[in-house]
Amino acid sequence: QVQLVESGGGSVQFGGSLRLSCAAPGFTLSSYAMSWYRRAPGKERELVATITSTGRSTMYTDSVKGRFTISRDNAKSTVYLQMNNLKPDDTAVYYCYAFGLGQTSWGQGTQVTVSS
Repeated sequence: QVQLVESGGGSVQFGGSLRLSCAAPGFTLSSYAMSWYRRAPGKERELVATITSTGRSTMYTDSVKGRFTISRDNAKSTVYLQMNNLKPDDTAVYYCYAFGLGQTSWGQGTQVTVSS
């Protein structure tokens, strides 16, 4: 099973930026589509963005369109989520998710806190 490790979370002020990384040490992610999810306090888990295995296609939930960018570097087995113009509503634990080859895998999550 693919082991996913997120990093890059932290605390920023309204309007700030963060870049999350999701690495899979020792695994090849090129056969997996990848997503970022988030869970805010007291809310359901939400799909934020998805990128296909080749990186040719991406999708975003409406609330982050134009602010977040998902990308991947298959040579480094790493997926990124660039988050710009962050808002307090973006405060959540962000999770990386891999699916492909009949498998799924979740990372442990990284906290993002945006203060107003």
